[in-house]
Amino acid sequence: MVYSYYPGCTLKTKAKDLDAYARASARALGFELEEIENWQCCGGVYPLGTDEIATKLSSVRTLNAAKEKGQDLVTLCSACHHVIKRVNDDMKNVDDIRTRANNYMQLDTPYAGETTVLHYLEVLRDRVGFDEIKKKAVNPLKGRKIGAYYGCLLLRPSTILEMDNAENPTIIEDFIRAIGAQPVIYPYRNECCGGYISLKEKELAGSMVDKIMDSAAGFGAEELITACPLCLYNLNTSKSKNKLPVHYFTELLAEALGVKEEVKL
Repeated sequence: MVYSYYPGCTLKTKAKDLDAYARASARALGFELEEIENWQCCGGVYPLGTDEIATKLSSVRTLNAAKEKGQDLVTLCSACHHVIKRVNDDMKNVDDIRTRANNYMQLDTPYAGETTVLHYLEVLRDRVGFDEIKKKAVNPLKGRKIGAYYGCLLLRPSTILEMDNAENPTIIEDFIRAIGAQPVIYPYRNECCGGYISLKEKELAGSMVDKIMDSAAGFGAEELITACPLCLYNLNTSKSKNKLPVHYFTELLAEALGVKEEVKL
């Protein structure tokens, strides 16, 4: 199966490992990520202004490129997924935004939200299947106690993102089981880490990540995994005495599939 793939800016710079492990794991699992040509930054933040069109256009171009190839669009970064999927919902359901965006872009065929947007985790769960991953895990991570850190962008708003229950998600815990490890469920796994205020309000953001670390460690986690580069960065600034190592979920997937050492970073 071939998917159109939107990596996003951070996966080409500070989060190259998130991208590289995902590509290697995809090959091991039998699907292909075909990077969209000439993609542009999604903006990183979904614009809340109802009359805001310009900052949505790069997402529309990406969505339309996948449509023209007849492929579903896969994203990996939590922020990119959040923005692109919400813009796709706008193009499908908001007449004014759809009309203005299409008028600006002058596409041969107007785009109206036809592309299916999937997060990489959804591909693993819904297309590959966690049972299949379990079969292909040549190096299951037995004995490791891993906490999932969802953050806020991956799940909310749940009526649009539609990945999982925003208050009681299971997708990453089920992923952890599939790679042979033990998931640790803790109260702060889907609370905000303060990523967007980490530069301006360092003390407040620090308090938020410390609470996440203390919560995870208190429930027995020995490490955390995430899909969000900003979350990983912010969690790694924690000064808690309970600070845990944080990894991208794709790194642990590559490790379980036995392809981690093939990846050159």
